[in-house]
Amino acid sequence: MDTIKEILEKVRANGDSAVLEYNIQFDKNPSPRFELTKRQIKVAYKKIDKETIKALKYAAKNIRVFAKAQIKQIVPFKMKTSFGVLEQKVIPLSRVGCYVPGGNYPLPSTALMTIIPARVAGAKEIIICSPKINPVVIVAADLAGADRIFNIGGVQAIGAMAYGTKQVPQVDKIVGPGNKYVAEAKRQVFGTVGIDFIAGPSEVLILADKSGNPKLIAADMLAQAEHDINAKANLITTSKEIADKVKIELKKQLGTLETKRIAEQSIRQSKILVVKNIQEAIDLANKFAPEHLELQIEKPAKIIPKLTNYGSLFVGQLSAESLGDYCLGPNHTLPTNGAAKYTGGLSVKDFVKVVTIQEVTKTNKKICKVAAKLAEVEGLAGHKKSAELRRKS
Repeated sequence: MDTIKEILEKVRANGDSAVLEYNIQFDKNPSPRFELTKRQIKVAYKKIDKETIKALKYAAKNIRVFAKAQIKQIVPFKMKTSFGVLEQKVIPLSRVGCYVPGGNYPLPSTALMTIIPARVAGAKEIIICSPKINPVVIVAADLAGADRIFNIGGVQAIGAMAYGTKQVPQVDKIVGPGNKYVAEAKRQVFGTVGIDFIAGPSEVLILADKSGNPKLIAADMLAQAEHDINAKANLITTSKEIADKVKIELKKQLGTLETKRIAEQSIRQSKILVVKNIQEAIDLANKFAPEHLELQIEKPAKIIPKLTNYGSLFVGQLSAESLGDYCLGPNHTLPTNGAAKYTGGLSVKDFVKVVTIQEVTKTNKKICKVAAKLAEVEGLAGHKKSAELRRKS
């Protein structure tokens, strides 16, 4: 925490020179120009094969369709009352900063998932920061609609977006996942700018009964495990037979997995729990409040209403969490570490402000009297006088 505070303070005080210093130190990136030029973006397209670009466009289309459906649910309205008019307005944020990690793997999907909802919500300017930025991330960011792309990452990128430098504009809100240093940096700049939430290591929890498919369950656990050595991939099942078969499948599939080095460390910390009945599984799932919750249950419709805490729910054997990571449409930037108890995932609502307008057009003695009385109860004489003057006017 102290190290991150020091980096942020240095970026705030010294701007671009501090960002460059940390770019060199942490990312071995000596370029004094952080923003990519149009020419650099064009070069990135040439480095990506047509099938990948086609896949990115398909995923972007699905994400955009879902985001457009979401924004239709956040509507302005105006209502008349006995004393005047009350109104709700929906105002897009002016400038948004999207962070895309550049650690173990390039994450073009994160560029799509953070930029597209902001674009659909009507944000006036969207910038993206990513360290050692991969050509496929550049292409994804451009296809998603980013206005400006910066090749910086880590704590220095969060500081630059939060405080602004000569090269990097100050944003109103920072969204996107990152490692523990990025997460802590977001926590420390919150208040200066808005943030989505503090995201920790990725999680999946699978609920299965005897109808579960051990091969698919193991594959989904390993898909989550390969994210990070601290990722959580857990199974809760009512079937001892399923638990035993999944253990065998995990060992078998891990042996041929290209990302075995990371996945096996995560799997060592993961758990398979055998419970007495499905209600016990539901209770544990609600207690854990996982980022991703998968159901391989014979009759899922019966238990879905009882499940209340999850970032995103995947129902049935065909609904792999990995599909949601890329191209189903709903956002993959989701709450972790139990935060699903009080918040959902990133969406278009994170890029708008819902504000209110109050216009009293005629004197209403009851409204003024109630306000004066409550002001008196709270001991706020100025409030009371302000209300009473309106009552008498």
